[in-house]
Amino acid sequence: MPGAIVITGASSGIGAGFARRFAARGRDVVLVARRAERLESLADELRGLHRVEATVLAADLADPAAPATIAAELTERGIHAAGLVNSAGFGTASAFIDEDAARVAAEVQVNVAALTLLTRALLPQLISSRGVLVNLSSNAGHQPLPGLAVYAATKAYVTSLTEAIWQETRGTGLTVLALCPGPTETEFFAAAGSETFKVGATKSVDEVLDEAFAVLDSSNPSPVRTVGAANRLQGWVARVSPRRLRLWVAARAVGSA
Repeated sequence: MPGAIVITGASSGIGAGFARRFAARGRDVVLVARRAERLESLADELRGLHRVEATVLAADLADPAAPATIAAELTERGIHAAGLVNSAGFGTASAFIDEDAARVAAEVQVNVAALTLLTRALLPQLISSRGVLVNLSSNAGHQPLPGLAVYAATKAYVTSLTEAIWQETRGTGLTVLALCPGPTETEFFAAAGSETFKVGATKSVDEVLDEAFAVLDSSNPSPVRTVGAANRLQGWVARVSPRRLRLWVAARAVGSA
């Protein structure tokens, strides 16, 4: 599987963790995020430790032009995408009527539109490489969450899209995964400006990555992995519960009841 692994949201958290794991396996990486100085520091680390190529592409995925710009930049630099990890994303936490419209627009752009369009742009390369596509979803996407309405909805979209791509590309050799962690020890909560998302036990980035790579290394990987046994049980309960009960329980869990 020649080529590089393109990772968005690579400046911190789970995205940076994926970059370190792939580089440790000898894979070249392309690091994408807004904060160029953090990307450069990570790129230097990976080059020094693992002697891989680590390319920095500073981009703001809230810009609608970003996916096409990233794809064009990869082509210009002669980089073939053998993998794509869509890890960039953020959440907002308040009643929907109180949400800032500009912030919501950026949230949908980053979590949904940018992920979708970058995946579409690079998918032919991923398939030809028999590569890997990982879309970072969330345990929050398994059910509507009053108080986190937009965030949960964007993650439900990510999981649905990824499952459909998994089915459409079966037999091509492409490994496709929607990774659904619960609360994780990252900068996510600070960026959201709220602890509302911390429903359930908090995992480390390494714990999340261990589960992700267990699926990616499997001979028969499933399209969705919810991180943590308790979260998997919670997701199953959400699917089989009556709709009104599910909404009531979800609202109580995030403190919006």
